[in-house]
Amino acid sequence: MTLLIDIIRVIDKYFNGLLCLIIGFLSKLFYSKQPKKPTKIAFIKLWAIGDSVTTLPLIKSVKEKYKKTSVIVIAKKRNFSVYKNQKFIDCIVLLEGRNVLKILGLFRKFDLVFDLEPYLNFSALLAWYIGKTRIGFSDQTRSTLYNETSAFPRNKHIVDIYMGLGELVGIKKRITNLLKLKVREKDKKKADSFLKQSYIKKFDLLVGICPGAAESVRERMWPKERFVTLADKIVKKYGAKIVFIGSPKESKLIEQIKNKMTEPSINVAGKLTLEQTFSLIEKCKIFISNDTGPMHIAAAQGCKVIGLFGPNTPKRWAPFGKGNISLYHKTECSPCIVNEKGIMPKCFNREFQKCMKLITVEEVEKHLKK
Repeated sequence: MTLLIDIIRVIDKYFNGLLCLIIGFLSKLFYSKQPKKPTKIAFIKLWAIGDSVTTLPLIKSVKEKYKKTSVIVIAKKRNFSVYKNQKFIDCIVLLEGRNVLKILGLFRKFDLVFDLEPYLNFSALLAWYIGKTRIGFSDQTRSTLYNETSAFPRNKHIVDIYMGLGELVGIKKRITNLLKLKVREKDKKKADSFLKQSYIKKFDLLVGICPGAAESVRERMWPKERFVTLADKIVKKYGAKIVFIGSPKESKLIEQIKNKMTEPSINVAGKLTLEQTFSLIEKCKIFISNDTGPMHIAAAQGCKVIGLFGPNTPKRWAPFGKGNISLYHKTECSPCIVNEKGIMPKCFNREFQKCMKLITVEEVEKHLKK
């Protein structure tokens, strides 16, 4: 899977990058102004569940500005559930093989398109294809395809970076919290049933832990031995019930952690759908996570979150919201991820994952007490 992602990135960087340059140059000859009252607006977001969660305040703000406008999100199956059931989104179009003809039929159908991908050239090409006017990030090869651009600074949180795109259409709004992810009643009941079958009671102190990370940069993972020690200490000291959250592929990792623990815990990975997991996470009082999707989901669902950072900067990716905590120790090579350039390197430090290993169990414990 990691190899496939690397191949896709290379194709996107060179082949799609060249297309962006050519089409962008020609597009400048036919510059179109931003419509005063767009009737159809599209948002493109094709990657990363956690990143998708942070786009919701912008999309809602745009809908509030253009109340009578139809708002469409173009997403992949992977992040579809983030946008599902949100009342301010009128339609979601899946960018999947079976929808090729539908996508081809969208040529210039939208008055305004927001490209919410930090670096993908493909998303910019898609924005150009479907939109009369395009908004995206500046200082990139693909930026020539946009009519209006905003910066992607390293010293701003990603929520504020996305809201910077909104400023280009006159939206000036300070965001303090993420929007809660909506869950259907049947999915809430399924999550409740799972907890009941796992002997979790309504008033138990439920602590969620996410020990994995998306395949793009596995180096974001805190050592599993430390999760073992931390989870055992939480159970012994606070009488908490531990639920481990992760993708189906991370079930094996979680089982390895569970097997080394002396206290009981629950492995949720692969046992619930993403929407059901949204509901379960909402029931956690505290959520401890690597810098990955479930961390942002937990912040959106109102948990108190402790985020563990190393390769990425918490200035940009911290769990958003009052009371949430980011643990991070800067090293000579961290942060090494540069999202806006698609740079997500492997760790070549002599001490592998030095930046993550600098976070101690005692440090996390100290912040748990708060």
